[in-house]
Amino acid sequence: MNEPKASPASEAPADRVAGSGVPAGIGISPGTWALLTLLGIIWGGSFFFGRIAVQQVPPLTIAFLRLAIAAIALHLYLHGQQGVYAALRARAPAFFLIGLVNNAVPHTLILMGQTQIGAGLAAILNATTPIWTVLIANVWTADEKLTARKLAGTLLGLAGTVLLVGPAAIADLFGGDHAVPLWALLLPIGAAISYGISNTFGRRFSDLPPTVTATGQLTASSLLVLPVALAVDQPWTLPMPTGAAIVSILALALLSTAFAYILFFRIMARAGATNTSLVTLLVPPSAILLGVLFLGETLSLVDAAGMLVIALGLVMLDGRLPKRIMASLSRQTA
Repeated sequence: MNEPKASPASEAPADRVAGSGVPAGIGISPGTWALLTLLGIIWGGSFFFGRIAVQQVPPLTIAFLRLAIAAIALHLYLHGQQGVYAALRARAPAFFLIGLVNNAVPHTLILMGQTQIGAGLAAILNATTPIWTVLIANVWTADEKLTARKLAGTLLGLAGTVLLVGPAAIADLFGGDHAVPLWALLLPIGAAISYGISNTFGRRFSDLPPTVTATGQLTASSLLVLPVALAVDQPWTLPMPTGAAIVSILALALLSTAFAYILFFRIMARAGATNTSLVTLLVPPSAILLGVLFLGETLSLVDAAGMLVIALGLVMLDGRLPKRIMASLSRQTA
C-alpha cells in the first residue's frame, strides 16, 4: 500500500499486515472474487491517492497522517477488544520493529519515489515484494528455502525489475538523460525489500488476531514517523493543501489502509491465504488504470514488458497455474 501474510511468494504483498496465520486451501466463491477485486482496486488506489497528495504535501507528513489516522480508525473498530491493549504492552518492541519495516520505511520510500514517478510504475515496482520475500526467507528461515519453481519465479521477477530500472541506470552511469531519475525507481524497490523483511519477521505474530497485529504496528509506526516528520517537514510552515490533497490523504488512511486491512482479513477467512494472495496481481493494473483515467499517465512499452515479466514471475511463485498446466500435459500424454 498499503501493506498480511498472503502473496504468490506464500508471504505478503506490498502494503500488507504480516502474521495473519489463516489457513489456505479454501475455494473462491463469486462473492469472494468480487471482494478480492475490490481490494485490488483499493490497494491500487493507494498509489493513485499518494501521487495526488505528494504534489502538495511532503512524503513524511503524508506517511504520518496515513498511519496515525488508520491506527485511530482501527482502535475505534476494535474498541479495546481481542486483547489489543495487553498485546501492545507485552510486545511493544516487536510492534515498533514490524511497524518500522512494514509501515514507516516502505510508505515513506514509496511516497518519496512518487514525487517523480506515476502511480502505475510505483505499483509495478512495489509488486516485486514476493520476489524479495522469497530471497530473504531463503536466508533467514529453515522452512522457506528456494525450490526450482521459486528460483524460476524469482529470476523472472528480477528480470522484469531490470527491464524497468535498466534504462535509467544506464543513463545515470554514462551521464545521459532519462525521463525518470534512477533514485525514484529504486525507492519503491527499497520499499518492497522492506516489506520482504517484515513478512519474514511477521511470522512471530501468528498467534495474535490479525486486526490486533495491524493496530499494533500502525500505532507504533505512527509514533516512529511523527518526530521525523516534525523535524524534517516542519508541517506548521507548510501552506494549506487543497481539498484534493486532503481527500487523498484521508482516502489513503481510511480506505486504502484501515478499511483495506479489515476487508483483507474477511477475504482471508473466506478463501484462505493462498487464494487471497491473488490480489498481488490485481494491484498494478488497478493503479495503472486509475493513473491513465484521472492523472493522464502512460506506460512505455518497456514498462509494460517489465510488468508482464514480473507478473509471470509472481504466477510462477504462486505455483498453482504451472502445476495445473503440467497436470494437463501429463493427462494428455498418458
